[in-house]
Amino acid sequence: MATIGILGAGTWGSALAKLLYTNGHAVSLWSAIPAELQILETEHRHPKLPGVKMPDGIRYTASMEEACRGASLVVFATPSVYIRSVAAAAKPYPEPDAVLISVAKGIEPETFLTMTEVIAEAIGCSEDRLVALSGPTHAEEVSIGLPTAIVSAGTNPQAAELVQRTFSNDYLRTYTNADVRGVELCGALKNIIALAAGISDGIGYGDNAKAAIITRGMVEIARLGAALGCDRATFYGLAGVGDLIVTATSRHSRNNRAGYLLGAGYTAEQAVREVGMVVEGLNALPAAIGLSKRCGVEMPITAAVDEVVRGVVDPRTAVNRLMNRTYKTEV
Repeated sequence: MATIGILGAGTWGSALAKLLYTNGHAVSLWSAIPAELQILETEHRHPKLPGVKMPDGIRYTASMEEACRGASLVVFATPSVYIRSVAAAAKPYPEPDAVLISVAKGIEPETFLTMTEVIAEAIGCSEDRLVALSGPTHAEEVSIGLPTAIVSAGTNPQAAELVQRTFSNDYLRTYTNADVRGVELCGALKNIIALAAGISDGIGYGDNAKAAIITRGMVEIARLGAALGCDRATFYGLAGVGDLIVTATSRHSRNNRAGYLLGAGYTAEQAVREVGMVVEGLNALPAAIGLSKRCGVEMPITAAVDEVVRGVVDPRTAVNRLMNRTYKTEV
């Protein structure tokens, strides 16, 4: 049995707390939001996971020190924009040999660092202690035990395999991958392509257009990954194509829903309010645009979403421009 601290009690952090406790581990779940903690403690449920009963044995806390003390694994499960501040606040508390796990999907816009790199820098530890856990995993499905597969990515095989063993059970299958940057790049950038797929739906276009956006979107993500030295195979596995498919098509997808609203004429601010939760694709846009320029990689779908979000062009014009572009080859 492992002792595990989870920093962040949103839907994903809560779903993982339930999974890990059910797997037989001792779990502490931290939140900085008093109302969130109160509901979890008194009603044993998360307001965004209707019908899901949280196990009685999970410990809920507002103390980072309490969540991290004695834990062999510490999971960072806050939205990407808070990862640096949470990691900095948690810096004194993780045990020296604890494995630190990021389940956030994003790229820091100012530094272009992935989430594991941000955590390593903020805490001041070796990246050998870091693992990125990513893949096609909606919290709504994991929390009720529906079959799911995920990727444990780490430069240290022992750390990645420890996470694999700890999280795996009869409905969650965990694979390992040494290409941490590739896995994290997929997790961040697929959200932007899901916005584009939603925009196409919101305009009223059909499945053909959405399939083209999803497929070409993965091509441009993989192209950027290759420029950054990532393993091309990563982009056509669970962390890449798998996560993109679920995010661009599922009714659970915040990014797809936000994109639909953008396509229907909402502003980005209005779309986020309507969705009612963090839309990571919008957070990832500045870094994606910056990286494409730095690496000299053409990312037309990402650029089109950025123009729609900034109000530079209307959604229909943006999608029509994409469909009318000329390419020499498919890849």
